[in-house]
Amino acid sequence: MRKNFLKVTMLALALPALLSGCATIFGHSAYPVSVYSNPSGATVSITDKKGKEVYRGESPAMVMLKSGAGYFSKAEYQVKISSAGYADQIIPVNYKLNGWYIGNILIGGILGMLIVDPATGAMWKLDTPPINVTLNKSTESTGAPTLKILDIASVPQNMKDKLVQLK
Repeated sequence: MRKNFLKVTMLALALPALLSGCATIFGHSAYPVSVYSNPSGATVSITDKKGKEVYRGESPAMVMLKSGAGYFSKAEYQVKISSAGYADQIIPVNYKLNGWYIGNILIGGILGMLIVDPATGAMWKLDTPPINVTLNKSTESTGAPTLKILDIASVPQNMKDKLVQLK
C-alpha cells in the first residue's frame, strides 16, 4: 500500500514537469510594452504581422502583447505613434528566443520543447525596450490652397508667357 502511494506521489510531482516546458514555467507568453511620446496624448496604433490592429489608444500606454504568433512562430508588431501637426513614427516590436527554452534540453523536457513552449509562445521573449519617442513637427503640406506672391523677376520663363496683365 505504501509502495503504491509513493509511486502515485512521484508521478503527481513529475507530471507537471513532463507536461510543461521550461520557458512556460520560467517565462511568459505575453509581455507588457510601454509607449511614451512627446507630446503625450498622441494616438498609438499597434498592428500584428498580418496587419490586423490589436490596440488603439493614447500615449502613455502599456499594452500586453503575445510573444507567439502560431506554432514555432514569433510575434511581430508595428507601433505607430501619430498626432496632428507631427510626423508619424513607426517602431517595430521584436522578440527573440527565450533562454529558458534551451532548458528543455537540459532537463529532458521533449514535450516542452516540441509542443508546449512553441504552442504557447513562451519560447520567445520581448527584445524591445520601452518605446519613448519625441514626435517631430510635420513638414507635410496640409493640402490647403496657399497664396504665393512672386516678384516678376522670380517667375520662371516658361510661366511668363501665361501671365495676364491686370488693368
